[in-house]
Amino acid sequence: MKPSEYDTMFAVEERHWWYVGMQRITIVLMEELYPAQHDLHILDAGCGTGAAMHYLGRFGQVTGCDFSALALSYCQQRGLTRLSEASVMCLPFAANSFDLVTSFDVLYHRAVEAELVALRDFWRVLKPGGRVLLRLPAYNWLRSHHDEVIHTGRRFSARGVGHMLAASQFTVEKLSYANTILFPLAAVKRLAERILPREGEHSDVHENPDWQDDWLARLLGAEAGWLRKHNLPFGLSVVAVGRKEQ
Repeated sequence: MKPSEYDTMFAVEERHWWYVGMQRITIVLMEELYPAQHDLHILDAGCGTGAAMHYLGRFGQVTGCDFSALALSYCQQRGLTRLSEASVMCLPFAANSFDLVTSFDVLYHRAVEAELVALRDFWRVLKPGGRVLLRLPAYNWLRSHHDEVIHTGRRFSARGVGHMLAASQFTVEKLSYANTILFPLAAVKRLAERILPREGEHSDVHENPDWQDDWLARLLGAEAGWLRKHNLPFGLSVVAVGRKEQ
C-alpha cells in the first residue's frame, strides 16, 4: 500500500467502525474455537500496523510479520516486539511452530503473487491440529477506486476460498461471508463509482465522527453472534477457518 494508507491505518485502526466491527467478529470466532484458552502461539501473517496483534494477545503469544518496514515501525510504536519483516509467501519460521495463523485482508494484495504458496507456507508453520483464520475482500465485481489505492490484486468468493484451503491441505471448518448488513449500501456506492469515478489518492478508510463509527461498528458487530454458530450467504468480506489435520 501507499505509505499514506499505513499512516491512516495506524491513526484510525482502533476506532474506525470497520476495524472495530471486524474485531468483534474475530473475537467471537476465536472464543468459539478456543474457549478459555490463553496459551496459544499465534502468527499474524501480514500484521499491518499491529492492532490485531493487540487484541489477539488475550489468547496467547502473538508474533507478527509483514513485508512493510513502515508497517512494522508502527507496530513498534504500539509496544509490540515479536516482529519479522517477511513476505507471507516465505515465512522465516520453522515447521510446526504455531497453533494458529491469522491473516486479515492480506492475500488479496498484488504483492502476494500466489495465494496458494502463502497458504501452503501457513500450513507448514502450523502444528498438527493448528488452524488458519482468514479474512478476505469479497466479489471481484465490487472492485472500486478503493481497491486501486490499496493495491488489490483480487477479491474472492467463499467457494473460491474453500477450494484454496482444500488445495493447501486444510480441512475447512468455517466458511462464510461477513459485513452483510451494510452490503447493500456499500454495493450501491461501489457500483455508482463506475458511473461517477472518484478521484484522489485516498482509500475509503478515513477519520469519521465518533457517533458514525460507533453506530456502524454496532451494526457490523451485531453479526458476530450469528457467525458464532451460523454462516451468512453474502457480504463484503469472506471469513474462513481451516485446520491442519493431526
